Amino acid sequence: MSEKSVTACLIIIGNEILSGRTKDKNLAYLATFLNEECGVQLRETRVIPDIEKTIIDSVNECREKFDYVFTTGGIGPTHDDITAGSIAKAFGVTWELHPEAHELLKEYYGPRGVNSEQARMAHTPKGAELVANPISKAPGFRMENVYVLAGIPVVMQAMLESLKHQIVGGKPVRTRAVTLNMPESHIAGALRDLQDLYEGIDIGSYPFYNKGRGGAAVVLRSTDEALLDKVAQEVFETAIELGGEPEFGDTS
Repeated sequence: MSEKSVTACLIIIGNEILSGRTKDKNLAYLATFLNEECGVQLRETRVIPDIEKTIIDSVNECREKFDYVFTTGGIGPTHDDITAGSIAKAFGVTWELHPEAHELLKEYYGPRGVNSEQARMAHTPKGAELVANPISKAPGFRMENVYVLAGIPVVMQAMLESLKHQIVGGKPVRTRAVTLNMPESHIAGALRDLQDLYEGIDIGSYPFYNKGRGGAAVVLRSTDEALLDKVAQEVFETAIELGGEPEFGDTS
């Protein structure tokens, strides 16, 4: 692509994800949100445990490598919610009570007050900018290009909407798909030639087996919609030449 791509990384934090006990639902939503609404290309995702050093090392590596870094998980009230404190250490600052976040929680909990565990959710790295949480008020936060969000999907999504105006990307990435009723090996060489010919587009082939037959979905991604249409048509025509009966659209 001729213009500079704006890139992002997602760091999913939580032992419960790695154990399989909790199924992550944030990756697909964030990828779609960034690529299609913000023009930011999600280039990498990591799933890491609730280990301080791992969080520190991952955040420091990714914030140097990508334009935006998003983390999910580990900002709740319990002892194993160590994300905020670990990110404070990654930036070399203290982890402290954020007055504005504390006021939000006091307003939310009302007369019963904020206990010591709940107050953990009002602690951020020194100098952090809050990310609004319209659902349960306990905010996320931003440190430079690192956005720290909740792991609960509905809360994470609400946080993303609240900070959409801060994310500056390029052109949105668009997608075209051609579904083939033939094994991907039959068209692999032609796809390779098309990828070599058109540098401004990403071409992926994804095999499937459905109702007793095999096939492949060829998915094309680019910021250039005219190029997408052109190459999708070439894939379609190539499949016909190879004896297939392609369709525009995916397998779902």
